[in-house]
Amino acid sequence: MRIRPILAATLAAAAGLVLALPAHAAPPAAVQLHRGAGETVTTTLYGAIDALPVLDEDRTGYVRTAFRHWIDADKDGCSTRAEVLIDEAIQAPVIGAKCALIGGVWHSPYDDVVLQEARLLDVDHVVPLAEAWDSGASAWTATERQAYANDLDDPRSLIAVSAASNRAKADKDVAEWLPPATGYRCTYVTDWTAVKTRWGLSVDQREADALHQLAAGCPDEPLTVTLAR
Repeated sequence: MRIRPILAATLAAAAGLVLALPAHAAPPAAVQLHRGAGETVTTTLYGAIDALPVLDEDRTGYVRTAFRHWIDADKDGCSTRAEVLIDEAIQAPVIGAKCALIGGVWHSPYDDVVLQEARLLDVDHVVPLAEAWDSGASAWTATERQAYANDLDDPRSLIAVSAASNRAKADKDVAEWLPPATGYRCTYVTDWTAVKTRWGLSVDQREADALHQLAAGCPDEPLTVTLAR
C-alpha cells in the first residue's frame, strides 16, 4: 500500500496565499543535489527547496496528451487512477468487473471532506502536468512523461482528492493555490518539493519565493527522495 507521510505542523499564519505571508530572508546559496536515477537522497525540507534550480517557465507547445496517463502498468485490469483510489481508501471499495469501484470511503486532505463515491474524487498530480512541462518535462521523452504521469512508486506524486478541490487547483503552482485545509499545507509544500526533486524539475522565482515563505512555518523535517531521473 502507498502510505502518504503526514506532517503534524500547520502554518503559523495566514489564511491566504503566499503574497499575504511575511517576507522571508533570502536563503543561503543552494547546493545542488548530486543526481542519478534510482539514487536515494536524504536532505531536509529547507535544503531540498534551496537545491531546486530556479529558471523561467515556458509553456510553449504544451498539450495534456503529451503525458499519457491512467495506464494499466501491471496489467491487472486497474488503471493508475483506480490504483490510487484503492490504495488511499479509508474504507475499501469492492472491486468489480473492469475494476469498477463499488462503495468505499475516502478522505480528501485538500479540503478535509469525506466522500463515499469514487466518482466524486479526482486523482491529482501534486505537481500538475502543465507545471511539469513548464519546469523541464518539455525536454523529456514520451516514455519519461508517461512515467511521470503514472508515478505509483512515490506516494507523494499522486493523491485522491475531491473533484471540486482538484478543479479549483487546476494547473496552479504553490504561489497561486494552496489547499483550503490549512492544516495540510505543510504536507502539501513538502510533497510538492519532493516531486520536483524526484523528477529534476525547476521552479520559477515566484514559486521559489513562495516555497521559502511557506516552509518557514513548517518544521525542517528530514526529506528522503528516490530520484526518478
